[in-house]
Order: sequence, then structure tokens, then C-alpha cells
Amino acid sequence: MIQIEQLSFSYGRNEIFRDLGLVLEPGNIYGLLGLNGAGKSTLLKLMTGLLFPTTGNVTALDYRPARREPGFLSRLFVLPEELNTPGITDREYVRARAPFYPGFDHDRLGRYLKEFDLPRGRKLTTLSYGQKKKFLLSFGLACNASLVMLDEPTNGLDIPSKGQFRRLIAEALNDEQIFIISTHQVRDVDSLIDPIVILHEGAVLFNYTLAQVTSQLRMSQSVARPDENAEGLLYSEPTVGGFNTVWKDENAADGRVDLEVLFKSVITNPATYSTLFGAARLET
Repeated sequence: MIQIEQLSFSYGRNEIFRDLGLVLEPGNIYGLLGLNGAGKSTLLKLMTGLLFPTTGNVTALDYRPARREPGFLSRLFVLPEELNTPGITDREYVRARAPFYPGFDHDRLGRYLKEFDLPRGRKLTTLSYGQKKKFLLSFGLACNASLVMLDEPTNGLDIPSKGQFRRLIAEALNDEQIFIISTHQVRDVDSLIDPIVILHEGAVLFNYTLAQVTSQLRMSQSVARPDENAEGLLYSEPTVGGFNTVWKDENAADGRVDLEVLFKSVITNPATYSTLFGAARLET
């Protein structure tokens, strides 16, 4: 579990978070969404001990991340957005790094590398950005870490590789792990992430499962522009051939959630969504 309580953090005079609270449970692939500058990468660094809260507490896997204890680090894998690969071969990388992870599975690594069709024996610095990303993803999944954080993991991947990424992540998750995917490329992972966490203006504005979303909201497309005063209308936007709409509907049947539309609806109506789900709201 990850538990964040009354966390505040600033870069100098630039306040990023104030009294932020969040609880993340094992067995889930969390999607961390937010506008540019909302603090997604900063929050990941606070949860891994690379940054320190101004006030408040962060607990992850029963550790204080800021202490960077070996027991915590051996259960953590982070794939940053900016890759900095050393000038060694993939095999040398594995020999040097795998021993830090007690549960490292060499057979799984070999299978992932084969699925991604990655060359072996070459220096990592000679690989393309996409190949580096696929190698580090493969290594990270083979670590069997309890906490896996992926910052913009689909950047640099071609369309077939994005499909492979989604499948491998879904297969890899077990009930003892927490996956966090921070991304702007929502459509790359919209069939994978659940629950959805949205950061906005220094706080967790939204932290719901898709089941909770579909129990309260209905999404639809219409040819004509909806009446702005229509009962239950929360959001609408023009799209090819009509309008995407989001409606409050407690009797909505389970339906597909367009995460990009949902995200825009939430940040457009933050006050509405702060109370919309009532008792169904997750602890944040």
C-alpha cells in the first residue's frame, strides 16, 4: 500500500501540492493523469524518495521512501520519462542490476525481449529510443517488484509495440503489486488502467475505479449539440460527426469510458466532480 497524508511540496516559491492525500492499494494498475505541470512526475519522485515533502507523510510498502532503505529499493522499479542508459550491453546491464531484485526472473526477461524483437549483445547507447524503452520495460517487469512506476511508458513505441506493452503489463500484475502509469497518452492505455487518479491544482481531484464511474456517469455521442441546460449534462465537446457528451446518470448501465473525454470533463468541472460520487468516493 501507498499512503500519503497532508502532503505539501514546493519548488522554491512554486507550490505544487498542498495537503494532498492519496491511498493506493495492491492489485491495481493506477492511471495517473493531469495537465502539464500538475505534478505527476513530482508525485512519483515523492513516492520513491527522490524528493522530500515540505510537510506531511509518505509511506510506501511499509517504508518511508525518503530513507531509501535497501529493502524498499529492492521492491521498487521506476521507468522515468527521460532515459539515461549506460554504455554497456544488455547482458552486462542485467548482470549488474538483476542481483538487486530478489525475485528477478531471467526466463521472463528472455521472453519479453523476444516478444519485443530486441537485438542482444549490443551496447544500450546504440539502440534507438524505442528499443531502449522496450528493454527497460522488459527488465522492469522481470524484476517482480512490488511497486512499479512507469512515467510516459508508451512514448517512443510504435503501434504494434504499444499493443504488446498493454498485454504484458496486464499479464504481469499480481495481487501483491501496485502499478502506476503516469501518462499524457491516455488512448494508449485506456483499456489497461483502473482506477483513475487525476491531479489538478495541487490536489487529487479524482480517484475512482471504472466501475464507480460507470455507476454514476453515462457517455454518449450525438449528432446535434446538446442543450446546455439539459438535466444531468456535465460536459460536451465537438468531435467528428457530432458531439461527445458526459451525463450524470445513476441508472447508467455499464458502458465504455472514454478516458480522454472523462479527463477533460473532470478538469472543466472540478467543483462538480469533488462531490459527484458521494459515498462511492475512494479515500483520497
